[in-house]
Amino acid sequence: MRMKLFDNTGKEISILGFGCWGIGKSDWIGADDKESKSVLIKAMDEGINFFDTALAYGNGHSELILGEAEKEFGSNVFIATKIPSKKREWPADDNSLLSESFPKKYIIEKTEESLRNLKRDHIDLQQFHVWNDKWVKEDEWKEAITKLKKDGKVLAFGISVNDHQPENGIEAAKTGLISSLQVIFNIFEQKPIERLFPFALKNKIEIIARVPFDEGALTGNVNPATSFPKGDFRNGYFTGRRKMDVKLRADNIRDDAKGVCGSTAEAALRYIISFPAVSSVIPGMRKEKNLMANISYVNKGGLPQELVSRMRVHRWDKNFYE
Repeated sequence: MRMKLFDNTGKEISILGFGCWGIGKSDWIGADDKESKSVLIKAMDEGINFFDTALAYGNGHSELILGEAEKEFGSNVFIATKIPSKKREWPADDNSLLSESFPKKYIIEKTEESLRNLKRDHIDLQQFHVWNDKWVKEDEWKEAITKLKKDGKVLAFGISVNDHQPENGIEAAKTGLISSLQVIFNIFEQKPIERLFPFALKNKIEIIARVPFDEGALTGNVNPATSFPKGDFRNGYFTGRRKMDVKLRADNIRDDAKGVCGSTAEAALRYIISFPAVSSVIPGMRKEKNLMANISYVNKGGLPQELVSRMRVHRWDKNFYE
């Protein structure tokens, strides 16, 4: 597995990470704890060491399963988690105050809750689950980070940037307190390339690419006949004509990548790791077959530059979360 040094920690992380939202048993419906743990351990066996979870994923359930898997594996991995806004909002409303969303005491308390769930004495990367750069000049978040690092409870801090707002975090990163920015980046969502990636490379900020398959659209498996379990958030994500729209676009990507990639999913993952700014990409992988497929894609490396350039035509400015 290809690795990258995660600055400020002295540790390496795998270029293919494991997104743990889907194993939290909320929003994504259908996870089985026994299977989830088995796939997590298999991922660790295969050399994946970067696991991204959040306190909000099943109200800590994802953290609990990941912590149990790490203990069964018998060796420490690099764990990233996230603190939800106290207002439980995604994204952070432009009018929200830091004192309402991330007061100092709350940041520390939620970090300690995650540590209990994970059964760990430290978190490798703690992240704000939403953010607003209007808060940059305030002191509470800075004081909380300083204390958690000093106490050895957090090695590095990052921000999970608001959906489709890739530049809303750059000002925080300029403070020197933020080591990473997690952002939606995929063949459809290409905005991070414009300003975020150059900034990250220049300032040695790690980029974690989330939603690489656009919640399934870029696997090539979503079509008008696709159904999702009751209560699954994708029922709201793929409404109206969206299933047909994503099928047509995914088919075009597959055709453009023919001869280089065997599927839309392969093109989607290899496109992301073609960019030097990306430290790790974190697809959700609840099934072993998907885990092994993703490993095989990433092990082929990035796409040829000519194909990366050709993928520009597939940019699609949208927000299905709204």
